[in-house]
Amino acid sequence: MVVTLIGYRGCGKSTVAVLLARHMNWTSIDADVELERRAGKSIRDIFADDGEPRFRQLERDVLHELLQRDQLVIAAGGGAVLNAETREEMKQSGPVVWLQASVATLETRIQRDAETASRRPSLTSGSPVGEIETVLQQREPIYRQCATHVVSTENLTPDEIAAVIFEQLGESPRTGEPA
Repeated sequence: MVVTLIGYRGCGKSTVAVLLARHMNWTSIDADVELERRAGKSIRDIFADDGEPRFRQLERDVLHELLQRDQLVIAAGGGAVLNAETREEMKQSGPVVWLQASVATLETRIQRDAETASRRPSLTSGSPVGEIETVLQQREPIYRQCATHVVSTENLTPDEIAAVIFEQLGESPRTGEPA
């Protein structure tokens, strides 16, 4: 069984995945970091050198493999849910937790993350806030459709978010039964 964390860039997936895995005595992996490791370059460079379609195929391949594992918490890339097959595999593999945050919170977190600018491409030609609003408008219905659990990350520490998820999941990650 796998627990997959989904949501927009900056919602806390990477940090929370490690903490949640600790609660569960499982392993965690950041799918974007794994993709970059396999590609030998940053996501920004993949977009620039090979284009978004190539990146999305690499993302699909990595997630397909990771979703076959057991006792794993995956921090999925923000756009991983764009692929219908990936969404279906996420749901078949175990709980899918959508981490939500407001546009203002996402912008603040993204600006505080020094690696974001060097590793992640801009997805629109708009301002940072405009990009978040535009992309969220497109992705929120997909996140909603894919998620089995939804957790607001507003005003919570990463440890608190992991504890909320762990509590919501109850016994389901260990037994495969609904919480």
